[in-house]
Amino acid sequence: MTIFPGSARVDTVMGMPVSVDIRTALPARELTPLLDDAFSWLRWVADTFSPAKEDSQIWRLNHGLTIRQIPELVEVLHRCEELGEATGGWFEHRINGVIDPSGYIKGWALERLSRALCNAGAGDHRINAGGDIRVRGSAAPGKPWRVGIRDPHTDVVRKALFAHDLGIATSGGAAVVDPRTGERQQTLGSVTVIGPDLGVADAYATAMYAMGPTLARRFATDLAEAGAYDTMIVLRDGQEVSTPGISGIAAGARLAG
Repeated sequence: MTIFPGSARVDTVMGMPVSVDIRTALPARELTPLLDDAFSWLRWVADTFSPAKEDSQIWRLNHGLTIRQIPELVEVLHRCEELGEATGGWFEHRINGVIDPSGYIKGWALERLSRALCNAGAGDHRINAGGDIRVRGSAAPGKPWRVGIRDPHTDVVRKALFAHDLGIATSGGAAVVDPRTGERQQTLGSVTVIGPDLGVADAYATAMYAMGPTLARRFATDLAEAGAYDTMIVLRDGQEVSTPGISGIAAGARLAG
């Protein structure tokens, strides 16, 4: 089988293993700096947006301290407000007066990185950070990427998808708070959202996990009917409920495999 040349790297960022796999045929003198820059960007995001990291911009905001005028900070906070409105308040980056964009920032950072890699000529790549995945281009000549939707509790692959351009975000492995009560939500197993923008998919997955099963299924249906994003919900008993787009891509994966 013909494979793409390229390079891959795995490192720990934001407290989790992150992998960047580039398959575009570029010389090593270009690939190595690209990977260096990729992980520098992700570390900058962690240093800037972590509410737990002392002296990060989010930490400073939460402690009433002066912050730097960073365009990305304005962009993220503005987008979080928009996503809160789009989800009827179920995506909430301010709880009890504390700002925490964690439900959006990882997907946003990977989406931005993916676009930067494309702009640098590395259009064939897969980025994976704690179950949030962004793929573009091809894994091998003429071959889409094979992406497994993993259960965040058991690491079992529940569905395999083949795609050339897709963001996949799963919520349920880390604590998600009900913004109305401030209590941890545990009425679902997991929620996976797929679509063109990983940051948005990440926020939608977080919001639906917070909603619980009834509202999440209704929101997923409305989202799918709007056209861009599809959802797989795993209930506490292990039953899967998917919108048609998920099933269609999974069927395509079986045929292609």
